[in-house]
Amino acid sequence: MRFFITRVRDWYVRFERPISSISLISGFLFDAITLKRVDLFWENFWVVIHLAIVAICIVLINREENELMDKKDLPANSEKNLSRTHFWLINILQFFFGGLLSAFLVFYFRSATLSVAWPFLLLLVFAFVANERLKRHYERLTFQISLFFLSLFSFAIFFIPVFFHKTGPVVFLISGFVSLLVLWLFLVGLGFFTKEKFKKGKKMLIFSVSIIFLTINILYFLNLIPPLPISLKDGGIYHSILRNASGNYIVQSEDAGWLRYFALHEDFHALANDSVYAYTAIFSPASFNTDIIHEWQEYDKNTGKWITVNRISMTAVGGRDGGYRTYSIKNNITPGVWRVNVETARGQAIGRLRFNVIGVGEEPTLKTDIKD
Repeated sequence: MRFFITRVRDWYVRFERPISSISLISGFLFDAITLKRVDLFWENFWVVIHLAIVAICIVLINREENELMDKKDLPANSEKNLSRTHFWLINILQFFFGGLLSAFLVFYFRSATLSVAWPFLLLLVFAFVANERLKRHYERLTFQISLFFLSLFSFAIFFIPVFFHKTGPVVFLISGFVSLLVLWLFLVGLGFFTKEKFKKGKKMLIFSVSIIFLTINILYFLNLIPPLPISLKDGGIYHSILRNASGNYIVQSEDAGWLRYFALHEDFHALANDSVYAYTAIFSPASFNTDIIHEWQEYDKNTGKWITVNRISMTAVGGRDGGYRTYSIKNNITPGVWRVNVETARGQAIGRLRFNVIGVGEEPTLKTDIKD
């Protein structure tokens, strides 16, 4: 049995890079397909289990390294002095960190407007890639705890609002406090098992956690963090919208074909004094009603700035899988480049609809769809 385990370990070490890359991609795709809603019990239970396994691995890894430091003069990360268990614990830690960060990327990406929320998404992507490429750093306590705290904070940002059925600065600050409290309780237990090692890295650890905490707070108050658990499930610009007797929306739009998925702006051919309809389906958890804003803006070529033409406030009712459907109208649209920013009441970007209005003399050919 020991011979078999050794062969498996040697094989894994030999092909670690391609295995890691394949796991990275397949894990992300698996999470994108299976993780549906941030307010469901099993999704959150899945995250909590991963956090618990990560915490246990960190304790066991550092306890062994600390015992080694007590017994020998060699550094704790000397490979020839570490057990086979240590090797597998490092890889298990990497795997479950990857699972956590993959889940967060899926959840936050669904709720993000890349042009606005890219700094926070970039932070998660950096942590995600570092998890796969910098495994040796898992033998450094500061790196382990920093990634653990980032995972705790990322989870609390959407779990605490689900718990309180609302969002806002106060709820976000509570999320940060809960993350720090959980981390402190964990470090108290970790310090009991790794006294010497913990003391030596304490200053660097405090500095690293403080930087992560301040960075996330700055990004939040600059409205650069996606507004989870709120997300844009569907959205579009239409020539007309009607609600039928079944409660579904009948929408009419131009058929731009598959190329529209690669266009920065959707072309909207309009007659003089035409109206434009901005449709959105906003998801929020059950018992979670929230105010949203449709901000209509036109691009001013002379100044190179976006000019706000109108801000329309609406309420999105939570709980519907497909999102709460609503729309706003801009009458007498003029030719030019337009966009509709879909935001929370405090200005966090949920989504953005871009379109280019082109004046024409006759009505374009339209297709009809049903939004159920």
